[in-house]
Formats: sequence, structure tokens, C-alpha cells
Amino acid sequence: MAKPDKAAAIAELTDRFRSSNAAVLTEYRGLSVAQLKTLRRSLSGDATYAVVKNTLTAIAAKDAGLDGLDDAALAGPSAIAFVTGDPVSVAKGLRDFARANPALVIKGGVLDGRALTAADVTKLADLESREVLLAKAAGAMKGALSQAVYLFAAPASSAARVVEALRAQQAEGTAEAA
Repeated sequence: MAKPDKAAAIAELTDRFRSSNAAVLTEYRGLSVAQLKTLRRSLSGDATYAVVKNTLTAIAAKDAGLDGLDDAALAGPSAIAFVTGDPVSVAKGLRDFARANPALVIKGGVLDGRALTAADVTKLADLESREVLLAKAAGAMKGALSQAVYLFAAPASSAARVVEALRAQQAEGTAEAA
């Protein structure tokens, strides 16, 4: 690669690192072109998957302010999934593809500027989707609110029962007097 081409590639990778909220580094050795195409298609909604040169990626990561990609992660043939959508769904997609195609190896990544190991990416993949977590949080808040409504309504309903009992007792007393 000529120097201007390398500079352009570094600038493009730097922009991708800055514009994405996560990046997952993989090794694709042993995968066919058709398998890579299938992987790209499965990630297309939330990420772009690109084969990268390790030295240019290391330079671009430093330029983007990411210290999480070390030399060990950038060894061998590398490809990066630049995540622009939900990182959990991308991690799940990569994990599921790696289960079906053992040649794909997840090496690590970066999430919001923090370095991730391969185990961290697996833990991220084991999380439930954002929508499910939001639904659970909303359900928990609804439960807490209904408990609060019950607690606030309890003294009023208790007072109403006491007043009704006193009224019934008084009506009973006047009926006996007559």
C-alpha cells in the first residue's frame, strides 16, 4: 500500500471507531467468502463487518483514543464488527455464528471506550435484549407504583370502614331504643 492509501485507510478506520459505540475484534481464518457474506448479512442491521490490517488498526485505535486493542488481540487475520446499533444483538449474532462455524474466533473488543476480553463479549451476548430489559424495568416500576397506591389508599379505605361500622352501630342503637 502506498502512503496516501495507508493514510486514507487509517483515517477511515479512525472514523469508524469514533462513530461506533462498540467494536468486536474477530479472527476469520478458515471461513469461506460465502460464510463471511452470511455473517455480514446477519449483522447488517446493527454493525458493519470489515476485514482489517492489524498495523493500520492499531494506529487508528490510538488515533481514536482507544487503548483497549493490544498487540495480542491484533495477531493473525483480523476483522472488526463496528457496532452502530445494539451491542448485545451483535454479540449474540457473533456468538451464534461462531457456534455454527468454529473457525470464527472472537478475540475481544471495545465498548464505550472500555476494553473487552473474549469472555466479556460472551457475557454481553448472554444478556437479554435492550427491549426485554426495559420491559422488565417498566414492570418492576409498575409493581412498585401499585404497591404505593395500595399503601396510600389503605388509610382512607380503613377510615371509611370504621366510619361505616360506627354508623351501623349507631343505627343499631337507635333501633333498639325505639
